[in-house]
Amino acid sequence: MLGVVSEYAEMLAGPGVERGLIGPGEAARIWERHLLNSAVVADLVPERCTLADVGSGAGLPGIVLAIMRPGAEVILVEPMARRSTFLEECADRLALHNVRVLRARAEELVGQVQADIVTARAVARLDRLAPLACGLARPGGVVLAVKGATAAAELDQAMPVLRRLGVSGPEIVTVGAGLLSQPTTVVRFTTGTQARLTGRPRSARRHESPGARQR
Repeated sequence: MLGVVSEYAEMLAGPGVERGLIGPGEAARIWERHLLNSAVVADLVPERCTLADVGSGAGLPGIVLAIMRPGAEVILVEPMARRSTFLEECADRLALHNVRVLRARAEELVGQVQADIVTARAVARLDRLAPLACGLARPGGVVLAVKGATAAAELDQAMPVLRRLGVSGPEIVTVGAGLLSQPTTVVRFTTGTQARLTGRPRSARRHESPGARQR
């Protein structure tokens, strides 16, 4: 597993920086700031589940969680072509057969994706992210929004939206204490029966590898 993560780190520091998916200044701190920050989220993810990563970008945390949870089906949702292409290349090179890339916006996949777990990292403020994430979760699914120092303020501001969506148990949890100098902060909540009130599904452009890499 460590070898696979190391190979992914090389892809982030090389093509990831060259294509503008990771800032040049991030190359020297990929492990602490990005990889380990994402890897500890696996503590909140079951060994076997369907996981959708919203706005996956360079694959953080989606690719890392696919490595950490090989028994999970991981769907990487990313609308930008250059990013979704990079994600496909990562899945191919790392032989992540549990990964599927959908080139689409989250709101285009409402009703098409019903994940047990929905993750997001550095996508949007929680009041904007929550409806998108809930739209990809099954009723009773769990949303894990990786946040930083603004987590408490964002959760407070998002409460009217969360109530309207009918979610339960919104809370802030930290993972990685003792491993990271700054533990990862996650806003976690469970979707309710109103989780899909995010608009009508629209046709999605799907960018998948040959064979669709599905189990």
